[in-house]
Amino acid sequence: MLGVTVETLRRWEADGRLGVVRSGGGQRLVPVAEVVRLLAERRQANPDPRAATQSARNHFSGVVTRIEADRVAAVVEVLAGPHRIVSLMTAEAVREMGLKVGDPAVCVVKATNVIVEAPR
Repeated sequence: MLGVTVETLRRWEADGRLGVVRSGGGQRLVPVAEVVRLLAERRQANPDPRAATQSARNHFSGVVTRIEADRVAAVVEVLAGPHRIVSLMTAEAVREMGLKVGDPAVCVVKATNVIVEAPR
């Protein structure tokens, strides 16, 4: 799950970076909580490099003007020039990004369908 060798796990244990439990036979057992913690640390220290290479071409720089979040979902509104862009995302994403009203933000839009209606 971590994509490292047994030697790395041994070194991390010796350095105190990884907590392990020993089985009755002396095998190292890595608790799931330790794996989750290490993956979260890795994700924060090294963001996904693919984020820099994407096919979306519509980038709108602006300022966060509204955030409404509950336990699961969030509505984030960004004013980008004359455009008001509203994004629905997870509340977890808002927390991880540390988004606050007044923060600068870039909205990336990739849409396969755009529906335009004319008022009657």
